[in-house]
Amino acid sequence: MKRRVQLSNVYFEIRQYGKYLRVAAIDPNSGTEAHSTGPVTMGEEVLKRAAHRKLEYILTKKLPD
Repeated sequence: MKRRVQLSNVYFEIRQYGKYLRVAAIDPNSGTEAHSTGPVTMGEEVLKRAAHRKLEYILTKKLPD
């Protein structure tokens, strides 16, 4: 079983496009990015958590077996 990556230091970039927010979670060590998009009504924190989880998933997949 693979160990799971858990990041403590993540940068977020938030942009609003009309009624939608796009949140990018960026790992400062590798430069890897993950994005989450949703309506403004979802809230910034929900989209940040989704992008953060997605980034951890991507980095876990990159780990050697």
